[in-house]
Amino acid sequence: MEEYLQVGIITSTHGVRGEVKVFPTTDDVRRFKKLKEVILEGKRERQTLHVEQVKFFKNMVILKFKGIDTINDVEKFKGCPLLVTREHAVKLKPGEYFICDLIGLDVWEDTGVHLGSLTEVIQTGANDVYVITMENQKEVLIPNIKDCIIEISLEENRMTVHLLEGLL
Repeated sequence: MEEYLQVGIITSTHGVRGEVKVFPTTDDVRRFKKLKEVILEGKRERQTLHVEQVKFFKNMVILKFKGIDTINDVEKFKGCPLLVTREHAVKLKPGEYFICDLIGLDVWEDTGVHLGSLTEVIQTGANDVYVITMENQKEVLIPNIKDCIIEISLEENRMTVHLLEGLL
C-alpha cells in the first residue's frame, strides 16, 4: 500500500504573496479546509508545508503556506504534487477504497477463472469503471456496481467479479 496519497497538484502561482493554485485530485475538495499540513513532492525531495490559508476559486483551491510569502518562493512548486500521509487521509466508509490501493489487484471471475489485473480506474460520475488487463493484453471494462463486483480483498490482493452478459 502507498504510504502517501495525492490530494492535488500545484498548477501555478496566485498573486504575489506566495499563494498557489492547486488542482484537487481528491473527491472531496472541502477536505482542504481541514488540512493542517501537506507534503510537497519536489523534483529532488519531499518537504512538509504547513497550510496557513485555504480559499476556493472555480474548480481550484488556493493555498497559502506558513513562511512562504513571495511569488519567488512558490514559483519552483509549479507542477508538484501535494500529498498527505494515510493517517491524514479522508476516512473511508465500508466498501470504499483509495484508487491507488485497487491498482494491481488480481481479478478473478466468480467461476474461479483468473481474468487479469486491475490496471486503471475510470471515474465516470455515475459509477467507477475498472479496467482489467488480461494476460493477452486485451482490456475488459467492468462497472463498479453490486451486480458485478462481488468482493474486494486488499489483504489477499484479490477482486472477485461477476461478468454480466456482453462485458467480455
